[in-house]
Formats: sequence, structure tokens, C-alpha cells
Amino acid sequence: MAVNSARKAIAPASSRKPADDAKPTRQSLKSAQTRSRLIEATIECLVKVGYSGTTTPLVASEAGLSRGAMLHHFENSATLIRATIVELHERRLRAFRRSSENSQHDPSTMVSAYWRQVQKPAFIAFQELAMAARTNAELAQIMRPLQVEYRERFNAEAIALYPEWHSAPESFAQAMALSQTLMEGMAMSLLTGALDDAMVPSLLHMLEDKIRAMRPGAGTDPAA
Repeated sequence: MAVNSARKAIAPASSRKPADDAKPTRQSLKSAQTRSRLIEATIECLVKVGYSGTTTPLVASEAGLSRGAMLHHFENSATLIRATIVELHERRLRAFRRSSENSQHDPSTMVSAYWRQVQKPAFIAFQELAMAARTNAELAQIMRPLQVEYRERFNAEAIALYPEWHSAPESFAQAMALSQTLMEGMAMSLLTGALDDAMVPSLLHMLEDKIRAMRPGAGTDPAA
């Protein structure tokens, strides 16, 4: 051990630097991967057992880690839940960007893209957290500031991605709110059995028609 220490001490700085740089990089990559596993495991637990059943031991087990290893990355359940909410918001923003960039801003394609998103486990996990925050003050303290931040980021990205709506910002805000509220409400109604699957296509078509009618210049656009 003493010999190894002496060799390190006399080694040129240039020969030591690659090893010094490489070690933190590997460690940070491994740490990021572990954090990602834990967040994904939290999402899975929220879908399977709901917020009340999602405990840190269960999340650790789902991720294939010890509880001690989990606590090394997230000191308590609050920090884990916060990181999970941030990740869920990031996924929603990425999905919104993809649907906007690939749809050529056609309402039918955009509606279809967002509808696919609300069928995914991440949507169910987020709704579990949103509903639990209604009666859980600690969760609400985490959730509400992140919701405000998400809404501000979403609105900023929407304005940048849809320049054709710049002349009608109020109508645009209404169109986005209508789309999000209707489709998320439909998704929740399907989960609870309150909505018949057979009604989904017609409701989505109605939404597409409404968005077309709200577009700037829709009254003079033959294709509207």
C-alpha cells in the first residue's frame, strides 16, 4: 500500500490526469443510471399500487437495489417523489415537442399524438400523484411549485412552436387548455369505466374540428 502511494506521488501530473478525470465520469454515469432506475421503479409502483402503497422499500425492491443503496441517491421519499415529478414533466414536454415538430401542426395528427401519450404508464403515475396531493399537504408542497414551473415552460414552448397562432394568443391558450383537459379527462374516465371506448374516436374528431375552427383566419380558410 505504501509503495503504491509513493508511486502516485512521484508520477507526472500528465500521467495521473486521465485516471483522475475518468473516475468521476464513470461514477457520475453510474449514479445517473441508478437514479434513473429508481425513478422508473417509482413510476412502476405508482401505476401498480398507487401513491399510498408506494413506499421506499417497495421502490428499492422494484429497482433491484437495497434500501441503503436507494437512500444513498435519495435521502428520503420526498426527494425521490420530487425527482419523479420532474421526470414526468420532462417526458410530457418532450412528447409535446415531438408531436408539434412531426405533425406539421395538423389538428388531427396533434390530437392523435397527445392521445397516445395519455395512454402510457407515465400519465397514470402523474395522475396518482396529482390526486394524492389534494389531501396530502406534504405532497402538495412538492407538487404545486413544480406544476407552476411546468405550466410556464409548456406555455413558452407552445408559443415558440406555433407561430401561426401569435395573432390570437387568447384563442391559442384556450385551444391548448381544451385539448389537454378533454383528453386527460377522457383518459381518466376510461380508467374508471365512466367512458365507453366506442365514444373515443368521435370525441377526438370533435376536438379536432373545434381546434380548426379556433385557428386564426379559420373563417376565411377553405381548408378549415
